[in-house]
Amino acid sequence: MTIVRKNTLNPTLNPSVSPPENLAEKYMEAERMHDVLLLLQNLINSEEATVKLILDCLYDVGSVNLINQKLRLKPLNRVMKLIARMSKPGFKILALYWFKKNCPQLITNWLHTQVSFEKPQKTPEQVAIEVVKLEPYSIPETENLSQEIKNLRSQVKWLAGISIIAIAVLVVRATWLN
Repeated sequence: MTIVRKNTLNPTLNPSVSPPENLAEKYMEAERMHDVLLLLQNLINSEEATVKLILDCLYDVGSVNLINQKLRLKPLNRVMKLIARMSKPGFKILALYWFKKNCPQLITNWLHTQVSFEKPQKTPEQVAIEVVKLEPYSIPETENLSQEIKNLRSQVKWLAGISIIAIAVLVVRATWLN
């Protein structure tokens, strides 16, 4: 049985001990990555409207895809999509808070892995993605969209009117009881 001892005094034989040049480089690297973190935080704070729009788009796509994946029943699917649309403002507040708190560090860590040029442990398999070229709406589709917008606007007017009437009835009822 042979016992092997590592030489802890000579840095060239022990990779865990770095020479002074490497320490200075590591310190400079940590300092620059901290600068990247601060710049990302500043970017997110100054471009808050853009971040909100990005989160808005991600919520629209993600909520529909999640509901379609989890709920196959059409009536339940429609109800959940309506609930998802109604919960969007609350989501935007929470998502913006989470984004400001976590994303600068996550992006900084990801960027650091990109510039460290270390070989990843496991390389993911490449997946072929077919890209379909989108063409502008044709004239009949545009007419359908404008008709759909008109229908939605009339529904909003009806809902607003019903809400106003319901609130008025509640106020009259509350004042009558007092």
